[in-house]
Amino acid sequence: MDTKELRQKVLDLAIRGKLVPQDPNDEPATVLLDRIRAEKQQMVKDGKLKAKDVKNDTIIFKGEDSLHYEKFWDGTVKCIEEEIPFEVPEGWAWARIDTICVINPRNSLNDSLNVSFVPMSLIDEGYVNSHSSDIRKWSEVKAGFTHLAENDIGIAKITPCFENRKSTIFCNLTNGYGAGTTELYVLRVINSTISQKYLIWIVKTDSFIQGGIQSFSGAVGQQRVRKEYISKYLIPVPPRKEQDRIVHKLNELFALVILLEKEKSSLQISIKQVKAKVLDLAIRGKLVPQDPNDESASMLLESIRAEKEELIKQGKIKWDKQESVIFKGEDNSYYEKTDDTVRCIDEEIPFEIPESWIYVRLKHIGQIIGGGTPKTDIDEYWDGEIPWLTPADLSSYEDMYISGGSRTITETGLKSSSARLLPQNSVLYSSRAPIGYVAIASNPIATNQGFKSVIPYESAISPYLYYCLKARTENIVQRATGTTFKEISGLEMAKTIVPLPPINEQRRIYEIITNVFAAISTIEKL
Repeated sequence: MDTKELRQKVLDLAIRGKLVPQDPNDEPATVLLDRIRAEKQQMVKDGKLKAKDVKNDTIIFKGEDSLHYEKFWDGTVKCIEEEIPFEVPEGWAWARIDTICVINPRNSLNDSLNVSFVPMSLIDEGYVNSHSSDIRKWSEVKAGFTHLAENDIGIAKITPCFENRKSTIFCNLTNGYGAGTTELYVLRVINSTISQKYLIWIVKTDSFIQGGIQSFSGAVGQQRVRKEYISKYLIPVPPRKEQDRIVHKLNELFALVILLEKEKSSLQISIKQVKAKVLDLAIRGKLVPQDPNDESASMLLESIRAEKEELIKQGKIKWDKQESVIFKGEDNSYYEKTDDTVRCIDEEIPFEIPESWIYVRLKHIGQIIGGGTPKTDIDEYWDGEIPWLTPADLSSYEDMYISGGSRTITETGLKSSSARLLPQNSVLYSSRAPIGYVAIASNPIATNQGFKSVIPYESAISPYLYYCLKARTENIVQRATGTTFKEISGLEMAKTIVPLPPINEQRRIYEIITNVFAAISTIEKL
């Protein structure tokens, strides 16, 4: 169970009366609700509320048949048993939000008074129940904004703020009052007869959020929770003293959850560092011992060159006019020879490698292939038999091999775009938004233009190359260009220098990394 699930489990226990024991000496919630109704009626008489503010107040009770009923202002009674989500303990009661609160109240203040101003950006999301504010004159914010007062509860009404739990108790307001974004519903409790700290946890439960989502109305991207959903939402009301005990216990338990999250965050940082260190040792030749009986990487490269020349003869790939070879000179410096030109490239060499290893550019060992997207408004291009990936498909993907993404394309769609069908064992590498997601194709696959994938001339090197590109991503990112977002070009990707071990050592490296990462994964799940 992750910490979000843990929080929701605790909240669920709280609102069902299962988090703290009941005290038979507590004043029943029905008496508390009677007091609220009487107080609201008095406020109408005093002119602090209007008649319409109490017209929809109801009384929910349990009949002799053990079913729940609701009595309305005109005396009519309706059975609402199907609305009651669960049984509550003796001494508790059910009430709708508009019966126990005033929704979106108005303030009448002096125009020159300094007050707090709370835009949506200053309300924190999640379970922290906090906000900050600016200071404005009341005359500047009294019109066109939502009115607030100290201890009011604010609930974001618009997506995605509502789903993200942008809800809070407004506190430390300048002179006790304020105004805020119009995208809020404000709940004002009558004289603290209901604990605001209890009520704020109600509006952070999954049941409240999911019900609100189902009530959304409006255009996509600008959907809002209906006011009727808020006003008619059923609240399980404990006795007042039990509300305080629940809030105290929730604070204790959530403090522990925060500690767990900090420890988890620290663990995740450590795990990330360990993985990076393992990969770094691997590509430096320090993860497994070298075996003098291994065929050298130079021999592997010769085999790759032979395969490449055969593909050129068959017309499947073009001859590289800038074909080169990297070698170490007698002075221990690294050089690159292109035709009759030789230049020192020590500045590109990241570290020393074992004697049986060599440095190569990616273009020496594989083809660099981009991708493409068929036109999205042509139906015949989509939902075919060809798996098609975007970087988003790899954003949370942890496995080495991948068979497909969230969409597929047709053969016609493939031919209509710059996408290529990459063969099995191609190393897929996201080249923008962001750079560095890696996977190996477990079957033929296509990608969008956010990839610069490698089709190795020798497929056996794919697993090592997968880990090598993970380890070399920082170098690749440094060479990326762009203003809106960084991207590594096909040319720069091809120039990427990677250390190449003998093929047998690659297999040993792969085995060790796989075992270490599996152990780390087990730790993460604890």
